Amino acid sequence: MTDRIRCDWAGNDPLYQHYHDREWGRPSHDDRHLFEMLILEGAQAGLNWITILRKREGYRRAFNDFDAEKIARYTPAKIEKLMLNPDIVRNRLKINAAITNAQCYLDVVREYGSFDRYIWQFVEGKPVINKWKTQKQVPSMTAQSDAMSRALKKRGFKFVGSTICYAYMQAVGMVNDHLTGCFCYKKSR
Repeated sequence: MTDRIRCDWAGNDPLYQHYHDREWGRPSHDDRHLFEMLILEGAQAGLNWITILRKREGYRRAFNDFDAEKIARYTPAKIEKLMLNPDIVRNRLKINAAITNAQCYLDVVREYGSFDRYIWQFVEGKPVINKWKTQKQVPSMTAQSDAMSRALKKRGFKFVGSTICYAYMQAVGMVNDHLTGCFCYKKSR
């Protein structure tokens, strides 16, 4: 795998490369995965993504494998237990946001039938395929991520600013920002 040309950000870390090669930019329509990535992108705020990737399994264990029904019912005692868990980012605001976001997510699922149906409307149901040649060309937010951020905030979601929303869109394949020279870009065409 080391002889492949990848997006610059994938670097040399095998975990980053695996994530880049097998997940990032690939369209996801699985509600649990979409919810997981929303929580992880919010947890990443102010940190490097590799920090979250390294803690991902810890998050899965600590947050009931991202079962929104269970997370939505977390008690103050559960929050205190999470604050002591070194396998996640121990930030009270982010932990509380995960609980709030689980509640909001469930409201969206009840209203739309699935989170997938709701979230993909921001790209009209199909991935945006960009043609960036360099990492410097890739934006940190767009009109679509602005719209998603406003809509999610209006529904009560937390840690969903436009930059987080754009990173989320990239992560779940709503936007394909693999560089044109990257082998993953070529596979997506």
